[in-house]
Formats: sequence, C-alpha cells, structure tokens
Amino acid sequence: MVSNNLATAIVFLPLLGFIIAGIASLLAHKPAREADVLAFGNADHSDHGHAAHAHHDDHHHDDHHAPEPSPHSAGVSRFAEIVTTGFLGIACVLSWVLFAQVALGSAQPIRITLADWIHVGSFIVDWNIRVDTLTAVMLVVVTTVSGLVHLYSVGYMHEDPARPRFMAYLSLFTFAMLMLVTADNLVQMFFGWEGVGLASYLLIGFWFKKRTANDAAMKAFIVNRVGDFGFALGIFLVFWVFGAVSFDPIFAAVPGKAKEVVTFLGFQINALELACVLLFMGAMGKSAQFLLHTWLPDAMEGPTPVSALIHAATMVTAGVFMVARLSPLFEATHFAMSVVLIFGATTAIFAATVGLVQNDIKRVIAYSTCSQLGYMFVALGAGVYSAGIYHLFTHAFFKALLFLGAGSVIHAMHHEQDIRKMGGLIKVIPFTAAMMFIGNIALTGFPFTAGYFSKDAIIEAAYVAHTPGHTYAFLCVVLAAGLTSFYSWRLYFLTFLGETRADKHTFEHAHESPLVMLVPLAVLAAGAVLAGYPLAHAFLSDATGVFWKGSIFTGPENHVLHDMHDPNKLPRWVVWSPFVMMVGGFVLAYLFYLKWPQIPGQLAERHPAIYRFLLNKWYFDELYDLLFVRPARWLGTFLWKKGDGAVIDGFGPDGVSSLALRVTGRVVKLQTGYVYHYALAMLLGVAGFVTWYLFAGGAR
Repeated sequence: MVSNNLATAIVFLPLLGFIIAGIASLLAHKPAREADVLAFGNADHSDHGHAAHAHHDDHHHDDHHAPEPSPHSAGVSRFAEIVTTGFLGIACVLSWVLFAQVALGSAQPIRITLADWIHVGSFIVDWNIRVDTLTAVMLVVVTTVSGLVHLYSVGYMHEDPARPRFMAYLSLFTFAMLMLVTADNLVQMFFGWEGVGLASYLLIGFWFKKRTANDAAMKAFIVNRVGDFGFALGIFLVFWVFGAVSFDPIFAAVPGKAKEVVTFLGFQINALELACVLLFMGAMGKSAQFLLHTWLPDAMEGPTPVSALIHAATMVTAGVFMVARLSPLFEATHFAMSVVLIFGATTAIFAATVGLVQNDIKRVIAYSTCSQLGYMFVALGAGVYSAGIYHLFTHAFFKALLFLGAGSVIHAMHHEQDIRKMGGLIKVIPFTAAMMFIGNIALTGFPFTAGYFSKDAIIEAAYVAHTPGHTYAFLCVVLAAGLTSFYSWRLYFLTFLGETRADKHTFEHAHESPLVMLVPLAVLAAGAVLAGYPLAHAFLSDATGVFWKGSIFTGPENHVLHDMHDPNKLPRWVVWSPFVMMVGGFVLAYLFYLKWPQIPGQLAERHPAIYRFLLNKWYFDELYDLLFVRPARWLGTFLWKKGDGAVIDGFGPDGVSSLALRVTGRVVKLQTGYVYHYALAMLLGVAGFVTWYLFAGGAR
C-alpha cells in the first residue's frame, strides 16, 4: 500500500522550498544606491553564473557594477540553496521509493483527495493526487533531474547576487510540474500546465536586465499561449461531451461517445477527433513541436541550469505526458493520431537539419531536444505510448547530462559558447569531456545505452504502425537518426578534439568545474547508461501488464507493440537501420571535422542558399515576424496614434482641455489693466441694459 503522506510530501516539499527561498530572496540585499542600479541595468549579461559580475574580457565590467549586497546576503543565499536543494533531494529519494512500490512492486494505483475546489452544478473539480505507474515514472524524472540541477546551480550560480531568487524559481517550477503529473482531472492539469509556463517565463528571463533574455521569455510565454488556447478549448469540448473533467469518468464513457459529432465552423466533425486535435495543440506549444517550436532555441538565453531543467526533462515533456495520460481518448481517434504522428515526424527531421549548422553549443543541444521530442510524439501517434514515455525517461538523463556538460564547458571557457572558438578541451577538462561522451553515445543510440533501447523502439514502431502517415514518419526518424549522430559528434569534435581555436589566455586558464557541478554530471551519466537494458522490458511491456497496471491504455485493435517483436512483420534491415545511420553520422562527422576540416566551409560556399536556409532555421522567425509580429505592431501603433491619441484623447480629455485653454486664453485678453477700458465696458453694459428695459421691459 502506498502511503498518502509519501506522495503528498513529494509534491509539496518543492513548494515549501520555494516559499522559504522566496522569503530569503527578499532579505538577501539591502536597497541599492541609484548609481549602482543604473550601472547594473547597463551590464550586458552573458550566459554564466555571474549575473551581476560580467568580469570577463569581452564585457569589461567590474564587480562594483552590481547592486551592493548586504553583509548577510552570502549567508542568506547559502541558506536558500541548502533548503531548496535539500527538499528536492528528499523528494527525489521518496519518488524512487514510490516508483519501486507502484511500478516495480505490487502496490495498486491510488487517489489522494487534498481538498474540494469547484462544485457548480455538474461541474465538479477537486484537488486530488493521482498515483499510478505513469505518475511514478514522471515523479522520478522530474525530482531526479530537478534535484541534480539544484545541486549543480549551487556551483554554477555561485557569484550571482540573486541566488535565492533563482533557487526559489527552480523550486516553483518543480512544484508546478509535479502538480501537472499528479493531476486527476483536466482542470488541475491545466493549473500545473500554466504554472510551468509562468515559472519558465521567470527562469528564462532571470537576468531581466538583459534585453535578449526578456525577449526570449516573452517569446516563450506568447507562443505557449497559442497552444494553451487550443488546450483550453479541448478541455471545454471534453466537458461538453462527457459532462466531467475527471479522468476516470471520461475514460469510462469513451466507448459510448466515440460516434458523437459536433458542429464546428459549419462542419459536422467527430467530437473526440476535434477534442484530441485541440488538446494536441497544447502539446505542440509546450513540447515545441513544428510550427510552435520557435521559442525553444531562444529560451537558451536563460542560465544553463534552466536549459537542463526546463528544456531537457520537464516542461517540454509535459505534452508527451498529457497525450499518454489521455491515451483512452486518443485510442478512439484516427485522424488525431495521424496528426500527432505526422507533426512529431516533421519536428524530428526539421530540428535535426537545423542542428547541423548551429554554432552555439547550447542551441545545438536545444534543437536536439526539439528533434527528440518529435520522436516521442511519433511513438504516441503510432499507438505505442509506452515507447514514447520510455524515451521521455531515458532522454531526461542524457539530455540533462549534455546541457549541464555544456554549462561546464562554458564555465571553463570563460563563458564562451561558440564551438568554433573551442577545440582541444579534452586536455584541460577531461572529466567533462568523458561525461559528454557518454551523453553523446546515449543520444545517438550506441548499443546498450539508454537511447539505444528507447529510440530504436520508436523507429521500429513507426515501421509496423497502422496509423496513416507511418511510412513518412519511419523515413523521417531514420534519417533524423543519422543527422543526430552527425551534429552530436560535430559538437564533440569541435569542442574537445583537434587543435584549439580558443583565445590563448582563455585556453590556458580553462579548468574543471567544482565538485558540486561534476557530481550531478556523474549521476546523470550513470542514468544515461543504466536506464537502458535493466528497464527496457518493463517499459515496453503490454500496457495492461504488471508494470503499467493500466495507467496507459491500448485498444484491442492496437497490436503495434506485439508486431514490433514479430520477425515476420519487422524485417532485419529495419532493426539495423538506426545502427547504420548512427555509424554513418559518426564517420561523416569524423571526416568533416577531424580528417578534412576544410570540407564544411567549402560545402557552405558551394551551396550558400541551403546553408543560409538551415542556419536561419528555415526562416520561421522571419516568416512569423512578417505574418504576425509586424501586422500586430502596425495595428497596435494605429490604434495608439489614431484611435487612442486622435479620437479618444482628441475628443475626450485633450479636446476638452484644449477648448478650455483656447476660451480662457481669449477671455484673459479682456483683462488689460486699464481703467478706461473697464469704464467703457461698464457704460456699454448700462447702455445695453437700458435699451433692453426700454424695448423688452416696456413692452410688458
């Protein structure tokens, strides 16, 4: 039996850490002098742990540019770090205990009622914690990665005067994500969904004096609102069809509602198909799928720990979790499943092509994340939800490892992020190089690493699936496997091998990160290897088996998981295709960047249009700027200048005040100060009065 207190503690310990660290952040500084604030506001922060100390050569800012910390700020910061990291560590341990009980043990799924929330007619929403295998898997992922990121941040952000605020934001984000994955109804899930959106805005824009960080935070927030609008409409439609928002009543009623239709934009459409497409819109935004992906690479403006937490293991996987949680709904659809499959496949290949030519070490990994999320949705669209969740689980370890490894490289290179200005770093930071090597082989699917089992399963599922578009998806994910191997080894070779291209002073002073940053790398590296073989059979078992315990639903017509193990339906060449693509990408990267390093430049010069197309990310930012940003800015300016300024202000307060000024200005001219002018006015008045009296008064 699972202890109610265990699950409740896991969810609310990060919230408690956020509250304590948030209070500490208010006590960390005394009021800054105006000159200090102005100097701090003009500082150009790079991606590093020194938000107020841009003391590297490129920026020429000294320590006195930061607001003056109080004598107790160091102690308060340390207290906030210990509290938040300690609480996350406890939550992580408890999550693994819960995982052992629920997923690997005999404990049955439970529901914990925390409080009543909304009771209006038939609309009933309570605060519940749902604990089943799917929840347990997500709790392990979220708390493990978040706990390690908290620990890593202690070293990475050690010179930032706003450390308590940063640690508080991390814990707030973790709490919102835990509320999302433990939700027992769609409204509670939406609460967590929006909570991680808010926390991501705060974390991406943590260095709020930096213009690009603010822009990236706004972009993430606005793009996600587009997807969230669809998600909200989907929740409304589900309630309209089922009369409930709690999962169990909805799932039980799905067979009886499969044929129901609604009128949408004048067309008769299957209600479940429309609801699932709208819900998937939310997943597209949160999980950075094709067309709503543009925010993810720009979000690298936040500190590196933010990238590892938000964009490797938690928020971006919320969409994958949501589709898996709602598998009974999606299993009853055909068109919606094709939409999920095709968008996932397109995202996988699109992001992989863009990652080929990026030069910022974090952006390469960001596009890799985008591509791997596409893989997860291919698995969901193929009907193999367990494979999608398994890849979510394994990807969390090796992608967080790569992001934190990149942070260690940036720390060693004095905040340099351009891989063209690196090289030969294996000599000076060998441990970081070894950790990123492990992350690379797991990402590219080297045999018996975590990525090998989960990614290969998705490729096989795409081949044997029956969802329309599965052949297109199979070709996309196989090709993306080769591109992933190429850009991953390109990053590794340019960063760690060959002769250094770094500034001599920077290279000579490069050094390994402190132990508090290296320990999380080692733990994640272990996960990148051990999350593979020992758990592969359990994750890829039948959804009604002893592991999933029905937390993931597959319909009776869904035989894809069975067909993946049938040699008559899965040819050997399909099984070997990801390995061949992995080796091919490695060999090509070796030839291009170690054997004949002049080739990439020659290819770029020979095919400039293709190179610029990929370098500019298929011109999506420019296209959206043309279609949406500029018209919105023009409309806003027009309404401001013409509507608000000319019409409302012109005829309103400005018009009234200007009329009063004009009238009084003319009346004032009557006051000349000469007595004979006033005498004349009085005589004219008397004459006028007498005239009126004689003619008008006399007539009466």
